[in-house]
Amino acid sequence: MRGDDVIETDDDQQQSFYTDVVAGLSADQKTLPCRWLYDQRGSELFEEITELPEYYPTRTEIGIFESHLPAMAEAVGPQAHVVEFGAGAGTKTRLLLQALKAPKSYVAIDISADFLKSSMAALAADFHDINVIPIVGDFMDAAGLAATQLPEGNRLAFFPGSTIGNLLDMEIIEFLKGVRAMLGDNGQFLIGFDLVKSEDILVPAYDDAAGVTAEFNLNLLKRINRELDGTFDVDAFAHEARWNETDGRIEMHLVSQTEQTVGVNGDRFTFQKGETIHTENSRKFRLDGFESLAKQAGWNFKKIWTDDRAYFAVALMG
Repeated sequence: MRGDDVIETDDDQQQSFYTDVVAGLSADQKTLPCRWLYDQRGSELFEEITELPEYYPTRTEIGIFESHLPAMAEAVGPQAHVVEFGAGAGTKTRLLLQALKAPKSYVAIDISADFLKSSMAALAADFHDINVIPIVGDFMDAAGLAATQLPEGNRLAFFPGSTIGNLLDMEIIEFLKGVRAMLGDNGQFLIGFDLVKSEDILVPAYDDAAGVTAEFNLNLLKRINRELDGTFDVDAFAHEARWNETDGRIEMHLVSQTEQTVGVNGDRFTFQKGETIHTENSRKFRLDGFESLAKQAGWNFKKIWTDDRAYFAVALMG
């Protein structure tokens, strides 16, 4: 399959978006699922975020890959069939596919159809010997379809970027169990996850001085206005990143700057001044804590690599 021939998992993504928005804004603590941050513009903004000086995760993880990819490739073995959850621009994917010995196929899952189509077409053009299969969908929902596209053999799941940190503990275990079932007993999982560190480092990574993360977060309101006939005054909300020490996570919120009422397809939602919409979690792990979650889902660490500062970890699980 060519990289620009995408497979859709959600026949009515617009209805799913509307359902999630209404349910989230009707809750006592208003929430919006973070997957909806990634429309075309949101995906572009996130790629900008990964290059910001405050945003250490991407460059730290890439540094781990660049230092240890030969060892990773040796451990994975030849002729791998790779499935990636949240493919994005494919920067780390390219590093992995270049390092692996004769990889056979690559299934890419991402929520943004337009962004996935363009990035995977470029990747397919550069890796002629690999069958590139893009699937549009949320990684929590697309694993079943991905399994039908992944040939038998040396199966490897790839999940860099600590996107696993967007999930709650029970969701992490559920997801890891699903991947275990999808890959089979001999499957392997190469996963990146962010580690606990100083709040002085964490908060600026999600609230940069240039305001790109703020634009990324507020873009979700623009998307609601555009796609769901919303009436959000985007200027009446402000981005905020918080460190939740108890739950070990960064939280992104949109804070109402005034008392106001907004509409979404005719539904009305009232905000008090200072009330927030919780849009994303980014969990930070301890090595033993993540290993415990993985074991509950049937995975064991085979190898683990970290950077010199122990900011980030990449684990190969089997």
